[in-house]
Amino acid sequence: MCLAVPTQVVSIDDDQMATVELSGVARKISLDLVPDTKVGDYVIIHVGFAIQRLDEVEAKKTLSLLDELADETREPET
Repeated sequence: MCLAVPTQVVSIDDDQMATVELSGVARKISLDLVPDTKVGDYVIIHVGFAIQRLDEVEAKKTLSLLDELADETREPET
């Protein structure tokens, strides 16, 4: 099973490689499958490749729901 989490593109290199960021974690990915992606776009990533661009509103809604789920599953502090 694969969980697709929206990530935001923060920079794009000349070779169609991009840096994306999610919750303060940055990583390099390939934009070969979605070459018209721009800085600021949200993308879904699978095995190091952006496979789809997402609407910003939908991406933020998904991220908010994932944050809520994480909050509900955290162990209470003792």
